[in-house]
Amino acid sequence: MKQSTKKRFGFLIGAGITVLTAILMLLELQPFVILEAKLLDYRYKIRGKVPHSDSVVIAAIDEKSISRLGRWPWSRDKLAELVKKLEEAEAGIIVFDIILSESEKNDSLLGESMWDAGNVILPIVFDFESKVSRQDNEYLNNSALPSVVHEKLFKAYSPIIANGVLIPVPELIKSAMALGHINMFPDIDGTLRWESLLIGYNDSLYPSATLQAAATYLGIPGDKVIIDATKGIQLGSKSYIPTDEYGRTMINYYGPNMTFTHISISDILDGNIRPEELQGRIILVGATAVGIYDLRVTPVSAAMPGIEKHASVITSIIDGKHLRPAPFSVNLAVLLATGLIFSFLFSRFKAAGASVITLTSLLFISWTSYYIFARHGLWVNVSYPALNVILIFTNATLYNYFAEEKYARKIRAMFSSYVTESLVNELIHNPELARLGGENREITVLFSDVRGFTTFSEKHTPEEVVSILNEYLGEMTKIVLKWKGVLDKFIGDAILAFWGAPIRQDNHAELAIRCALEMMKRLGELQQKWASEGRAGLDIGIGLNTGRVIVGNIGAEGMKMDYTVIGDHVNLGSRVESLTRKYDAHILITEFTLDSIRGLISAGTISHVSVEGKEKVIVKGKEKPVAVYEITSLEHGARSTVVECDEEKVVKLSEK
Repeated sequence: MKQSTKKRFGFLIGAGITVLTAILMLLELQPFVILEAKLLDYRYKIRGKVPHSDSVVIAAIDEKSISRLGRWPWSRDKLAELVKKLEEAEAGIIVFDIILSESEKNDSLLGESMWDAGNVILPIVFDFESKVSRQDNEYLNNSALPSVVHEKLFKAYSPIIANGVLIPVPELIKSAMALGHINMFPDIDGTLRWESLLIGYNDSLYPSATLQAAATYLGIPGDKVIIDATKGIQLGSKSYIPTDEYGRTMINYYGPNMTFTHISISDILDGNIRPEELQGRIILVGATAVGIYDLRVTPVSAAMPGIEKHASVITSIIDGKHLRPAPFSVNLAVLLATGLIFSFLFSRFKAAGASVITLTSLLFISWTSYYIFARHGLWVNVSYPALNVILIFTNATLYNYFAEEKYARKIRAMFSSYVTESLVNELIHNPELARLGGENREITVLFSDVRGFTTFSEKHTPEEVVSILNEYLGEMTKIVLKWKGVLDKFIGDAILAFWGAPIRQDNHAELAIRCALEMMKRLGELQQKWASEGRAGLDIGIGLNTGRVIVGNIGAEGMKMDYTVIGDHVNLGSRVESLTRKYDAHILITEFTLDSIRGLISAGTISHVSVEGKEKVIVKGKEKPVAVYEITSLEHGARSTVVECDEEKVVKLSEK
């Protein structure tokens, strides 16, 4: 296969797979959604802890507090004392992450302390499964967000709607500054990645405790919390929180457990904490002790207290550090761009280079997506581009494998009868060495022909002719292949072989000479054998010529193709072979072949041979004379000799 065709097919395969991957992205199949979510989790972990403001402090119901105050749940007089201590320390906002929906004898004490503090936010929990009767509580209604832009969009996208709600007891709810829900909705794999800032109930939208706390801390009243349906939430002029169509925002986890300041409630009650550690801050009151806290699986921790998650959400709103998923159009553009660029690069390399390109592409996609996430808070989908690269690599590699396998079979079928098996294997591994389109190459061509074959055929039966001819051709073929020649074809009783293509052989003339000499030696042995068997023998003439020819796959495309040589020097080699009868010589070579081996003869590399100039001849179809030499073997140890042609003696031949 031509390199340009291979490149084109490689690119088209990559482009086609990229389109199919884009369709998969559009379908949002669950396995790929989960895969991308897991890859997002790795970005959190690699990023590690993120610097943050000290606006949030966790008042922890920890092991130390339980040891000091007794088993949980505590009597509400202890919570009342906690609120009083926080008020005295001038805490900014107190947010409870404790469900206070059941009455207790000390509710009035807690209610009074909350009223005196005036800055307590209590949690509510919405119910989505049971068909409970809806509550219409004025304090609950006061916490609803009144300002919604494009409200119809929420209805079109079906925001999270609750069937019921669990609220604090009356003594407490009326003393609270505000209410906020603490519902959490993990993804299908159980990991909590999104915060539902808004939940619909009784045709109103209610904020999460985290949104309520952040807005209050920033001094944004409820009527200035503007809900831009399906897009985001505007907190006055201070902050804009991006959301999805359901009013959810990505949780920007600042780190694993204990990322935020934890203060044991027992230390607060015992007065062991300096007031400035609490002053002006949002105090989150919740459990962290093992066995009682709200355990959550998060990207940064396999078991995180829910109160720690609240701290991250509130801090990200206050700091204005939000995460947001990239729009589908951006993810699609990334997929198409990386897919097409990778396909272009991949198609231009072989297996080793393509593997490096694939690995480099995966690393680039992964690093870039992480950098954009960590630096700019943008979640760009990495699973589809990475999957696309892997699919392109796999399919293109398989295609190349089968294409190369097919091409190897073609090469093997084309050359197996011409050349040695080792040469065939080398051509398969390096197919560019056999340019099937043809090229101009200097080679040495050998023609051999059986003398008097027509007369021989007339005097013997067809069976005898075929038998002796097959034996002769078989032996000669072995010798051609032994000397790394290409057996072009049999032309009846004639043989055409050449050296120097498809694999370059700098010593092609030497190889051809040695082959011709051994052919004559082997023919002598065959003649003795045939004589001993009482059979008539064969005699041959061999002509060699060296020069530039066209070599390549020639014929009718898709019908009959042969790897062969054509050109004037091929014709000259054939005419030189015919001159062996005229000069009664077995091997004749041209001056061009002799020029190629003069140095080898002088150096003794080609030894014990005699090169005798015959004549300078002008063969049919030529104008310039060509010197013709007979070459024969001498006894071992004899010195090689070269006798030049008589420059004045030129013969013009009209016959073939």
